[in-house]
Amino acid sequence: MNRTKDPQRVPQRWQAAWAHVVAFICDHVYLRTKVVGRANVPRRGPAILAGNHTGLVDGPVVLGAAPRGVHFIMKFSLGQGLGGAILRAAGQVPVSAAGGRQALRTCLELLERGQLVGVFPEGSRGNGRMEEIKAGVAWLAVNSGAPVIPFACLGTRRRGEAASKFPPPRRKLYIEFGPPLQLDLAGGVPRHDQIAAALEQIRQALADQVEAAVAASGIELPGDSGKGTVG
Repeated sequence: MNRTKDPQRVPQRWQAAWAHVVAFICDHVYLRTKVVGRANVPRRGPAILAGNHTGLVDGPVVLGAAPRGVHFIMKFSLGQGLGGAILRAAGQVPVSAAGGRQALRTCLELLERGQLVGVFPEGSRGNGRMEEIKAGVAWLAVNSGAPVIPFACLGTRRRGEAASKFPPPRRKLYIEFGPPLQLDLAGGVPRHDQIAAALEQIRQALADQVEAAVAASGIELPGDSGKGTVG
């Protein structure tokens, strides 16, 4: 997989920095967001934030909860029109209709520049249990060597709410960042085998993180995908 070296395609650190400030204000003025484990996210150097995805505003909420700007991979459908222009200006990384290869290459270069990348490995909004995840997060971890920081995002969507619904003002949310995941990867084996091993280790760590956060916060997962719900 070739890496992009076109600086015009790679978001800049300052873009995610201003977005972080705006998201932080939304977390603590519009919403009531409790953040646990922020110290687990390194303030310098590359790292991959990976966690569950149940609601529309998960990305901005986690961006505001982190100690610095995050470049999240986002769906291309969000990269169109005014919303897409805002997300691009905020330093987020779009996924094209052709797939996520270019987004992964861009994120790899961001990590090589010492920046913070965010991934929702489930691939789309769902029940948040982390039962299945996409391989992109493992590819990034293996190829970059950057630590994976598991997180749980709770409360952005509740049972019976549509996945596209914006949470009401002053809703209580809970974000928990776990300690960096230490991947146990065998040397001298093909890269695809390392990625497969990393994928299962990451999935289990994320599932455990979500379960622990639910127990600590008392905020349950919605339990459904929210895709067939209106309102």
